[in-house]
Amino acid sequence: MIGLVRRFRALPLRSRLALLVATAVAVAVAAVAAACWFVTKAQLDQQMDNSLRSSKVDDRYLTDLYKYCGGATLLPPRPFTSGYTVQLVDSQGAVCIAPKKTALPVSPADIAVAEGQQDYALHSARTENGTKMRVYTSVVNIGPAVNIRPGLAVSVAVPMDQVTDPLNQLAVVLLIVSGIGVIGAGAAGLWVARTGLRPVDELTEAVEHVARTEDLSLRIPVEGEDEIARLSRSFNSMTASLASSRDRQAQLIADAGHELRTPLTSLRTNIELLARSDETGRPIPPDDRRALMKSVTAQMTELASLIGDLQELARPDAAQPGPLQVVGLHDIASAALERARLRGPELTITADLEPWYVRAEPAALERAVVNVLDNAVKFSPQHGTVAVALRGGELTVVDQGPGIPAEELPYVFERFWRSPSARQLPGSGLGLSIVARTVQQAGGEVALNPSPGGGTEASIRLPGAPQPPPENF
Repeated sequence: MIGLVRRFRALPLRSRLALLVATAVAVAVAAVAAACWFVTKAQLDQQMDNSLRSSKVDDRYLTDLYKYCGGATLLPPRPFTSGYTVQLVDSQGAVCIAPKKTALPVSPADIAVAEGQQDYALHSARTENGTKMRVYTSVVNIGPAVNIRPGLAVSVAVPMDQVTDPLNQLAVVLLIVSGIGVIGAGAAGLWVARTGLRPVDELTEAVEHVARTEDLSLRIPVEGEDEIARLSRSFNSMTASLASSRDRQAQLIADAGHELRTPLTSLRTNIELLARSDETGRPIPPDDRRALMKSVTAQMTELASLIGDLQELARPDAAQPGPLQVVGLHDIASAALERARLRGPELTITADLEPWYVRAEPAALERAVVNVLDNAVKFSPQHGTVAVALRGGELTVVDQGPGIPAEELPYVFERFWRSPSARQLPGSGLGLSIVARTVQQAGGEVALNPSPGGGTEASIRLPGAPQPPPENF
């Protein structure tokens, strides 16, 4: 049995479908054929029994048969109705039958009728020559003018081939019709399987083509609204997403290479100057040497920041937030403010922070707030003011910098995008991209807008509450 199941599973899908359809049809046809055969048999048996019950042997025939069997006359009785066999049965089981007729076996029910214990008996019996007969036995009821001793019963029988022959013919017909039906159902099932699975074949070919050529531009035509159409749409959506992801990956690599080239070139140039000075023995003036070392340090810092941002974006779990915790946004903002004051000691940074508790990844959220404050510090003029406020779950950072032109606002959260006016300032162009991703993962919104008093206003809105939730929240 297990071997058959394994062989069945090894068959192609269309062959399994055709086989299942043929099997289902075969079972249904067999059930219908069997029901038809048994119903027909029951009807024919009932008709035969009714015919036997209604068959009446006239008194004259019974009298002649009785006299013939008793030796009173040498003339046999004239034949009874064609096709019937008639015999007399006494209470001892003895029979009396016309000549050239095969005696019927006597059953206990026949003897019981002869003894007067029951009115009639109806049963099947097989004669000595093998003929199967249907026998109906009833009490002999002849008028008193005929001298027939009591204790006799008369049995009337008819061959069962009147029923079995039509049933056999019906069985052959049903078998032929069932075979044709099963073969037709198998062929129809195979055709339906091929037709229904043609879209699956197309999808399989498309997947194999993508796996072989890595061509993600392939699309499958979608027809209808059935499951195959949904599968085709899902495949098209998947390939489109993969193509977009691959394009973004290629763009990220290209942008990273472009961003890395400038500081590496400058760093290489400065290091070569320092090395040539040592090799030639011609010292660089102290002021120039200090400037070179300061430039090398700044470029190394820029490279470290860029690599850190790239690692943050390239983490396998970057698209999924880490373990969420209930943290105070005001506490995170306060810690970020301390770092911002160290980076811009000449600036005036004000803070008005109301308590606000959110669910977020603490480290990622702090990095996002630090990036927003770093931008404000970097673009603020010397001795400028940066105003930080947290009210009703919205953190705003307002600087007095040059602001962002309206035509550049749609691009500020893209990776490596930097305003033309900011390309000479340190930075990787990834900070705001990391901010947007972190805030969105926490279920919030981030936006940059021109400040009414000049400069830029950055706002971060996160869902939360002014009070910390219960511990089991």
